[in-house]
Amino acid sequence: MNKCGLISALSKKENLTEKEASEIVGMILKGFSNELLKGGKIEIRGFGSFVVRNYEAYTGINPKTGKKISVAAKRSPFFKVGKELKAKVDNK
Repeated sequence: MNKCGLISALSKKENLTEKEASEIVGMILKGFSNELLKGGKIEIRGFGSFVVRNYEAYTGINPKTGKKISVAAKRSPFFKVGKELKAKVDNK
């Protein structure tokens, strides 16, 4: 499911217009993004959690040339699945 599918499902299930559903989904995603930008954590019980992980700089190797290259430090969002969701998916 993508963002459009989520908006469509929300509008049908809750009897909302596509615009109203789009605004709700947009507010939720913007809230998630803002929290992660601040370095916060988002935890949804039974589903999972989102955090920002910090990765240190390191020296890598360019696979085409074999030369060493410096890879800068970075921050990246990370999702950890919750136990309940993991069990549901595993049991299909």
